[in-house]
Amino acid sequence: TPMITSRSSGVDLSMTTKIGIGFAGALLGSVAIILLMIKVLSLGCRRRKNSHHPKYQNLKKLQLKQYSYAEVKKITKSFSLTIGKGGFGTVYKGKLGDGRKVAVKVLKDFKSSGEDFINEVASMSQTSHVNIVTLLGFCYEGSKRAIVYEFLKNGSLDQFLSKNTPLDLDVATLYKIALGVAQGLEYLHHGCKTRIVHFDIKPQNVLLDDNLCPKVSDFGLAKLCEKRESILSLLDTRGTIGYIAPEVFSRMYGRVSHKSDVYSYGMLVLEMIGARNKETAEAAASSSSSTYFPDWIYKDLENGEHTWKFGDEITMEEKEIAKKMILVGLWCVQPCPSNRPLMNRVVEMMEGSLDALEVPPKPSMQMSTAALSESSCLSEVKSNNSEELI
Repeated sequence: TPMITSRSSGVDLSMTTKIGIGFAGALLGSVAIILLMIKVLSLGCRRRKNSHHPKYQNLKKLQLKQYSYAEVKKITKSFSLTIGKGGFGTVYKGKLGDGRKVAVKVLKDFKSSGEDFINEVASMSQTSHVNIVTLLGFCYEGSKRAIVYEFLKNGSLDQFLSKNTPLDLDVATLYKIALGVAQGLEYLHHGCKTRIVHFDIKPQNVLLDDNLCPKVSDFGLAKLCEKRESILSLLDTRGTIGYIAPEVFSRMYGRVSHKSDVYSYGMLVLEMIGARNKETAEAAASSSSSTYFPDWIYKDLENGEHTWKFGDEITMEEKEIAKKMILVGLWCVQPCPSNRPLMNRVVEMMEGSLDALEVPPKPSMQMSTAALSESSCLSEVKSNNSEELI
C-alpha cells in the first residue's frame, strides 16, 4: 500500500506541474495578446492624431505623385544627366514609367523642416497658368527633397539667347517671351491663393516649350533654403549687379518683397532686348568702377541711339516694340521699390501703346561688386522673417 500511495502522489505532482505550466503559458499568451492590442490601438490613435497635423493634412491634399528616393534615382538613371544647376539645387533629366520626360530638381543643403517643405509644395501644386512650369510630383524622404517638373525641350531662355545670334532673333519673338514671363509673375504675385515671391528671376529660370512659350520655374523655393546661403548663391552673377534687387543687399533701399521680382524682371527684359552683347556688359562689370548696367542703355535712349541687338532692317513697328520694352525695363529697375510698378501694371504697360508710357527717372546706383559682397546686410537678410518674402 505505501508503494501505491507514493506512485499516486508522483502522478498527481506531475499533472499539477503540467497544469501549472499550461496555465502560466495561457496567461502569458493572453498578456501578450492584450499588449499587442494596446499597441495597435495606440498606433491607431497616434495616426488619427497625426492625421490632423497640418503637415499630414497638406500631404493628403496634394494631388501629386509622391516618389521615394529610390524611384527618383530610377527616373534619373542615378542622376546621370545634369541639365542645370542653381542656388537651390541641381536639375536632372529623367523619364517616367509612362515615357514622359521630366526635369527633377534635387534640393541641396536643405535647412527647413518637413512641414515647411510640404507647405511650400502644397502652395506650388495649386498653381495653374500657361506661363508657369507644371509640377508633377515630389520626393520627401528623410532629409532628401526633390521636385519633379514637366520637361521643356527648348531649355532655358539663357540657352536660347546664347545659341541664337542677334540676326536670328526677332523683336516679336522676344516681346512674346517677355510678355509671357510678366504674365507668369503677375499670376504668382496676384493670382495665387498665397502670394508667391520668386526671388530668383533670371534667364536660367525661364523655360521655353516647343512654341517658345515661356514658363517660369523654380518658384516657391526661396523660403525652403537657408536665406544667407540663397543670397550668396545669387551673388555668383556676371553682370554688374546681376538680377538681384538692391534692397536684398541694403535696407536703405527698402525691404525685400514682391517688388524685388519686378526689379529682376526689368533686368531680364533689358538684357533680352538689346543691351548690346554680354561680352560688353561683362567687360564693363570687370572694370574697377562698375557702372550700373541700365545706365548706358539710358544714355543711348537719351541720345536717340539704338541699344537693341537687331539689324537696321527692322520695321518701325518693331522699333516701337523694342523701345517700349526698354522703357518698361527701366521702370522696373528703379532703385527704390516704391517707384517700381506692380506686375499687373507691368503687364498693362507691355500690352499698351508706346505713347502711353512716360520716360522713367534715370536710375543711378554706383555700387561695386566687392562692396555688395561685403555688405553687412547679408546677415540682416538671414534674420528676416518669412513675412518679408510674401
